[in-house]
Amino acid sequence: MTADSGHAESVNEPIGNPTGGLPTPLAETLRYGPFHRALREAIAHRGLSLARLRAHLEQLGVQVGQSTLSYWQRGLRHPEVPRAISTVRALETVLRLPPSSLLDLIGPRTGNTYAPRPVATWPEPAPLLAAFDSVPEAARGNADLEVLSVHDTVQIGMHREQRSITTRLVVRALRQGPDRYLATHNGDEGAPIENAMVRAGEGCRQGRLRREGVSRNLAVEMLFDRRLAAGEEHVFSFTIVDDTGSATPGHHRTFRDSCGSYLVQLSFHRRAMPARCMKQFLASADATPVDVEELVCGLGGVVSAYFADVGPGIAGIAVEWS
Repeated sequence: MTADSGHAESVNEPIGNPTGGLPTPLAETLRYGPFHRALREAIAHRGLSLARLRAHLEQLGVQVGQSTLSYWQRGLRHPEVPRAISTVRALETVLRLPPSSLLDLIGPRTGNTYAPRPVATWPEPAPLLAAFDSVPEAARGNADLEVLSVHDTVQIGMHREQRSITTRLVVRALRQGPDRYLATHNGDEGAPIENAMVRAGEGCRQGRLRREGVSRNLAVEMLFDRRLAAGEEHVFSFTIVDDTGSATPGHHRTFRDSCGSYLVQLSFHRRAMPARCMKQFLASADATPVDVEELVCGLGGVVSAYFADVGPGIAGIAVEWS
């Protein structure tokens, strides 16, 4: 049941863009976003219930569900462009906002159309470091393993920095003999990769580790306790602590082959909650994101994205800060 609050007004009241200024907090949100917060604050400033807002939109010939408006203002969904452009323009009229103030928050103008605003720019996949190329076991190890499942848990600190990444993998030996997995990591902007640490969890121990400071790349061997038999499955985990970078743009994983499932979870410090989190999949580092979905940051400040039958490509969560 939905209750109306604030000052009531007639559906037949004339609508138009006023010349008066907006409250400073609302003007700032319209300038910097994110969209859902700007929409929510604009609705509150006008004192409209969602039912009455929807009625005003219908006066302008725009049909939109009340549930859709609710999802938009709560950040559970994002307007799809170009389909939602007319609806967002009508919202600007009803809410008496400057032209394009909401549109600019859902995508930059390109001619007469709008494209989705990129939430994050991800680097090229971290290359395997040349120091391992001369080691037959390392060069062959990952090729002898089928990755069945990956679970990444990322801890994000109070300064919005990526503090640690714990990875748990389930692999299957494709043939007799693999005894290690070669993992790579690319640090966030500003992170001195020489300070990053690797901690082995269950099912493995740390082998050789190499770093490349300019690209912020790290490669490490995770050694199993035995050589796997053909068809044998193995579970292991490790944590990379790399907590000196700038505000993280999110976390992604590159899959060079298909993988049965990928779960990535970002856990935010209570004093550094994100403005927006987006599930994204890219076929390559320079491709347009597909399978895009706005995510909800749930209880405890954790946001999760699940990918089934993922890869080849890049999967993860992109973060936008207020």
